[in-house]
Amino acid sequence: MKDSKKWSRRAIVKAGVTGAAAFIGSTWLSPNFWGTKTALATGTHENHSSSNPSNSQLHQGMKHGYDPGTEVTEGLKAARHALTSFDYGKVSTNADGRTIREYDMIAVEQEVEIAKGIKFPGWTYNGTIPGPTLRCTEGDIIRVKFYNNSTHPHSIHFHGIHPTNMDGLEAVLPGQTFVYEFAAKPAGMQVYHCHVAPLRRHIHKGLYGNFIIDPKKPRAAAKEFNMVMNGYDLDLDGENEIYTVNGYAFAYQQEPIKVKTGELVRIYLSNLTEFDLINSFHLHANYFNYYATGADPEARPSFTDTIMQCQGERGILEITFPEPGRYMFHAHQSEFAELGWMGFFLAE
Repeated sequence: MKDSKKWSRRAIVKAGVTGAAAFIGSTWLSPNFWGTKTALATGTHENHSSSNPSNSQLHQGMKHGYDPGTEVTEGLKAARHALTSFDYGKVSTNADGRTIREYDMIAVEQEVEIAKGIKFPGWTYNGTIPGPTLRCTEGDIIRVKFYNNSTHPHSIHFHGIHPTNMDGLEAVLPGQTFVYEFAAKPAGMQVYHCHVAPLRRHIHKGLYGNFIIDPKKPRAAAKEFNMVMNGYDLDLDGENEIYTVNGYAFAYQQEPIKVKTGELVRIYLSNLTEFDLINSFHLHANYFNYYATGADPEARPSFTDTIMQCQGERGILEITFPEPGRYMFHAHQSEFAELGWMGFFLAE
């Protein structure tokens, strides 16, 4: 057990993602190691498994020139889906003509792939980390049927303005259901997450996602993307060993995000990273307009190439790429970038 604590973030940078997977496969993912540490953290025992890459991959380093390869893994597919997937719910109209949007959210314990060869025993909404991106228009009635199909108490806390009895402070016990219902406001970029203690445990395990409330006056037409910054503590020592956008390390380095030169690109960005005070977004060779929280489309944005967000902070980036090329983006904490938080836009 004592030796396992030496597997630090810097060790992963030196050994590489596949080296980390080899170590984790033999140590962290062994039933005795995980069961003991989890029992200390939560008082419960969890079982899970992982695939193990071959030892010949051990010395492939995670560094600025890291090549994640071309294999389309399940984790990469999930990150690809999260980037462009917006859930508008099941739509109906009530007697006074207001739009009702209904969503089904299920808490479920699900193993998810967070890098090639590394799987994480997550606590999830609808089986993914991050959870689905909910989207509506200001004034819509939001009705979220939440079913807890896990072994732990959970809830959903939505950022925004709503009645206090819809605030997600009361735990929904395993096997129980609760319906959150409120009028969506204000317009802008919101998030949701579990609010059951210990908070850092429930958030770190994956119970979070983006919640977009569009203004009644539509924003300018744009190519839109969804991004959630997060991290994973693989050995439960209170420090993250892998950082990602949308749950999978180097996803958009492996598959650059395709955009058109001169086209407006809009990114809904949030930070749900646990165990680190801030996360950040830096764009190479270009600048963007940043709307903090994004509540007012007419507000004067910041014009910059780098922004920082505390946990739960979010905003909207609007970018136009002036000429064709590969535009790198990553966290401007170098360690985060080397540990998975790095990608490219490919302007054509």
